Parts: sequence; C-alpha cells; structure tokens
Amino acid sequence: MSIYNYITIASMLLMVLLILVQTRGASLGAGLGGGGEVNTTRRGTDKTIFQLTIITALVFSLSLIAGVL
Repeated sequence: MSIYNYITIASMLLMVLLILVQTRGASLGAGLGGGGEVNTTRRGTDKTIFQLTIITALVFSLSLIAGVL
C-alpha cells in the first residue's frame, strides 16, 4: 500500500469521528427541517471542530485524487 492509502484511511476515520462529535442539529427532526432553531454563529470548540472537519475532508479528497493519479 502506498502512503496515499494510509492518509486516506486515517483522514476518513478522523472525519467520521469529528462528524459524530458535532452536536448541532443532532435530532432527526432538525435534519428534516423541523428543528425550528434559529441559525447562530459557531463559537468556541464548535467552531474549531467544524473547521477541523472541513480541513480533514479536504485532506481526504486530495489523498483520493493523488492515489488515483
């Protein structure tokens, strides 16, 4: 296995973990539009986890592209 495969697996596991840790809109009703929650800005650890999830998703995508090429 190449280094790209290891990076893909590690980033995939980290991304799943970060997505599961996020608590905003955790109920099924919120996912279907019945949350009734007003959109507010992310602050503190919620913002940090959100940004780490985006970075991890980018690393995951780039490692997939690099592995194919």
